[in-house]
Amino acid sequence: MADTTKQAERTAAKLAKQIQAFATKHGGAQGQLAYTGQAGTRIVLVGEDGGWGDLVAPSQEIAQGAAEKAGLTLHETFDGELAAKVRTGPYEWSRMAGIQLGGEPTK
Repeated sequence: MADTTKQAERTAAKLAKQIQAFATKHGGAQGQLAYTGQAGTRIVLVGEDGGWGDLVAPSQEIAQGAAEKAGLTLHETFDGELAAKVRTGPYEWSRMAGIQLGGEPTK
């Protein structure tokens, strides 16, 4: 059990460093945790400059721990103020359009 706990702590610390690096690059960051089933929990990151990204933690507990270690402000849902900060570019719009039209996303 101790090995499992230590591994979880190492994983959370690694994710926290990645969150902090994202926040540094984007002038700060906020986030939201989204449970994805057996795949784990998605940590959605939104930078103060509108940049966005995500990380996947193997569990909700590890994702929560990583967010806390990184000092990430978390939102309950991805809507309203948080969603309004996201800035998308041509790449994202072309991927979304391709998916909506039933085709393959553009590369």
